[in-house]
Amino acid sequence: MSRAALLVAALALVAGCGGSTESTPAAVKEALEARLVDRSLSFEWVYCLRTMLAFEGRPIVRCNVNFGEPHIVIYCATLDDDRLITNREQPALRCGRDSTE
Repeated sequence: MSRAALLVAALALVAGCGGSTESTPAAVKEALEARLVDRSLSFEWVYCLRTMLAFEGRPIVRCNVNFGEPHIVIYCATLDDDRLITNREQPALRCGRDSTE
């Protein structure tokens, strides 16, 4: 293995050892779905996508939650050390001008 390949592998290993989940749409969706289930909320689907915005240095993910047609609620969210933070707890967390939070 080349020296450059070893360096890349070592950096990838170190980056993966942080213990916190990155605020990807998939990770935020999983955390949001778990919260909704924990709160006994009935929903049909959750769709999340990354925005170009950040909150305290963490990427913001916008999630649309379908609570039954036509009731779709927008959540702006991020993860902080695996803890879900949404615009419901933190109103300063915004995901764009078209959001209706």
